Amino acid sequence: MSLCLEDITLTYPDGEGRLTALDGVGLDVPAGTLTAVVGPSGSGKSSLLAVAATLVTPDLGRVLVGGTETGSLSPAERSELRREKLGIVFQQPNLLASLTALEQVELMARLAGRGRSAAGRTRARARELLGTVGLADLAHRRPHQLSGGQRQRVGIARALMNAPAVLLVDEPTSALDHERGAAVLGLLTALTRERATATILVTHDHSHVTSADRVVEMVDGRLGELHASGA
Repeated sequence: MSLCLEDITLTYPDGEGRLTALDGVGLDVPAGTLTAVVGPSGSGKSSLLAVAATLVTPDLGRVLVGGTETGSLSPAERSELRREKLGIVFQQPNLLASLTALEQVELMARLAGRGRSAAGRTRARARELLGTVGLADLAHRRPHQLSGGQRQRVGIARALMNAPAVLLVDEPTSALDHERGAAVLGLLTALTRERATATILVTHDHSHVTSADRVVEMVDGRLGELHASGA
């Protein structure tokens, strides 16, 4: 299932006028590929991610998830789409202090209404995902018992819990050193291939995106091509 942004324009109130955050942005992300969006702070990367996640409605343009135009959906239907089709990895994992790593991941299924009726399968899937991100032995640790990189991996597992078709990742390496950041990016690339997600990775760091299928740069709300895989 692909993700497609068509001619997206987004503005915000700015005094007596409006500030353009996204200016005619178009981006097509096929299933099983990772597109990295690089650019400095304030260039519009976070706005792009918010529009792709259907958290913000653009002034103009269309967002299509697997061919479904999200602008035609009701607020309730967009919420359901986010629960069922989108996985979001935030810059800060924002884990709940009282929950173990396993419980953090299980919570996503409960929020989608699937946890209580299939508790055994939910727990088994959560364990499987923690194993996928290399945390099988740390499933019962709470956030304060995990390193920054480990907490970020819990966030990735949590985003994958409901088998999303689209994965949106916001600055996953900002709080990590180069080695741990490279490991997280390698994991995201591998998971994109294995699970056939359409993945957008937003980052200010060019050094971690060499394995992306496509790299685009955002400057002043506009996208420009840097390179595609093999280029």
